[in-house]
Amino acid sequence: MRFETLSIHAGQKPDPTTGAVMTPIYQTSTYVQDGVGKHRGYEYSRTGNPTRAALEACLAQLEAGEFGLAFSSGMAATDTVLRLLRPGDHVLAGNDVYGGTFRLFERVLRPYGLDFTYVDTGDLKQVEAALRPETCLVWLETPTNPWLNLSDIAQIASLLASRSPRPWLAVDNTFATPYLQRPLELGADIVVHSTTKYLGGHSDVVGGAVVVRDPELHERLAFLQNAVGAVPAPLDCFLVLRGIKTLPVRMDRHAANAALLADFLAEHPAVAQVRYPFHPSHPQMDLALRQMRSGGGMISFVMKGGEAAARCTAEATKIFALAESLGGVESLIEVPAAMTHASTSGSQIAVPPGLVRLSVGLENVDDLLEDLSQALAAAERL
Repeated sequence: MRFETLSIHAGQKPDPTTGAVMTPIYQTSTYVQDGVGKHRGYEYSRTGNPTRAALEACLAQLEAGEFGLAFSSGMAATDTVLRLLRPGDHVLAGNDVYGGTFRLFERVLRPYGLDFTYVDTGDLKQVEAALRPETCLVWLETPTNPWLNLSDIAQIASLLASRSPRPWLAVDNTFATPYLQRPLELGADIVVHSTTKYLGGHSDVVGGAVVVRDPELHERLAFLQNAVGAVPAPLDCFLVLRGIKTLPVRMDRHAANAALLADFLAEHPAVAQVRYPFHPSHPQMDLALRQMRSGGGMISFVMKGGEAAARCTAEATKIFALAESLGGVESLIEVPAAMTHASTSGSQIAVPPGLVRLSVGLENVDDLLEDLSQALAAAERL
């Protein structure tokens, strides 16, 4: 089945008891057993739940994987992947990662003996130079948060294939979604999502996911998922499944709106720089065209007036809501240095204070253009 069909049907079938088209919310913590240790596939909802199983199967098929695992948040999914490692192991990550990821790596996991190096993973020479014998994991965001830099997944996977032992390649695919980018098909071992974002799509649920192909890797991750217990509730799983059904049509509209806004921002006198993967000004547009179906719904831009202008713009919008997160049907605006990426302040991957990030929603694009225009005009009057 093609993606649009999978997004509606993958992992789901009518309820055998009632014929309900939508996957039921199995709001239960435990399950009756037919005998001691003889259950019907489920024993305790931390270990497994039918609503969660439907979501996990759906996610696996959408990412062209074999196994999906759902978590209570994107950070819980990320943390579980990192628990595959041991003290002394080395992780090579991009130098533009989500602030929460950086905080987890540096303030939680480094004190436990993991080591982290941050390089421009868009530069294969930097990746190769930073690899060590003890490198066990390469962590990519592509596009990155918030600069929307890209990494060539296939090239990096090929580079790692020549090493022994071979490090795992993990890709945070939250910004692109499986509709726009397929990391496992490009050679990645692990795909991570914050399902809070585009997969859920309606700003009403928090969740995370991991998708893999290798059975042994899945077994290890499933053990950690159950042992640590950072699993989503059945209602959360239902909401993500509901959101996924419209993922393709939403992403097409997000991208169409974002492309027009990127063109507008690139010509605006108050804007110094625009970052959007499918805009001609993006230095990696050729890679974006090869690796992604479209540019997605995220735009970042730098204000000529610096921090004051960025804050003014973000506070002056009327349709764009000043809020963290992304990927919902409504448009959001934020200043990463003071919000989602505050944890990177003073570090080698700190975000400039004049950077503004947009999550472009599904509103009429002319309304969005008018809103940005008046907000930028307010910043120009400073």
